Amino acid sequence: MGLLTSLTSTAGSWVSQQVSSRVPLGDLDERDPDYIRDRLPLVWLLASLWFRAEARHLERIPATGPVLLVGNHSGGNMTPDTLVLTLAFTSYFGVERRFYQLAHNLVVQAPGAGMLRKFGTVAASHENAHKALATGAALLVYPGGDHEVFRPSWQRHVVDFGGRKGFLRLALQEGVPIVPVVGIGGQETALFLSRGEWLVKLLRLDKTFRLKALSVSLALPWGVNIGDFGLHVPLPAKLVVEALDPIDLRERYGDDPDLDVVYDDVIATMQAAMDRLAAERRFPVLG
Repeated sequence: MGLLTSLTSTAGSWVSQQVSSRVPLGDLDERDPDYIRDRLPLVWLLASLWFRAEARHLERIPATGPVLLVGNHSGGNMTPDTLVLTLAFTSYFGVERRFYQLAHNLVVQAPGAGMLRKFGTVAASHENAHKALATGAALLVYPGGDHEVFRPSWQRHVVDFGGRKGFLRLALQEGVPIVPVVGIGGQETALFLSRGEWLVKLLRLDKTFRLKALSVSLALPWGVNIGDFGLHVPLPAKLVVEALDPIDLRERYGDDPDLDVVYDDVIATMQAAMDRLAAERRFPVLG
């Protein structure tokens, strides 16, 4: 048994090293403005008819220069909030303005992910984030990641980054403003029951694939849906995304800000906006 445990641990470590070493350095030139322009009308039609999508106050996003958009994350692996925000941004500012979105490397390398990369999706890593901002681009990050995107549906109106503050360090290092973006409705596109952290630890997926959650949900067409790797047909929940006022961290908090204080302020600001949007909704899914 000791030998088997040792071999299993060694194999797991090797797989983990391989996965970590293969987080691809983003090829920012894969983003294709012509591709985006050709597909915007059809995708907007889908978003409008299915999700009744609404994007508010994009004028709060600085019109030029690098900026870090910081969003709450919902909807499992389908992430409809990303779809709506990407479409809204490119429609408002034009497809020529550089706009990238960070995603888990498994998403970026999945079959059929070429469309995402052409829309500007790159693997989430420090290197890719710095590289994107250095080009003067707008960069969308979801600090809550799979921890937040798979939260139970009864926590759908909770902004939960899981204490992750890397986005603040990134903004400070690059000297760029952050714009919080709050989305609502995505966690109503399926019935999310559990993050499944115990499954992640049992299967060692946290070590081998950098996963923090293996969700358990009820979703079409699968019924019980474990992990959401096969995706699902999202319910036609009304989606609303809203950009909040930009924050210059050094201007507001000084040259050496306390990240715990800044983090709590950003979360509180986003949660207040979420509560306001939630108060507008009468029913789940219907909005």
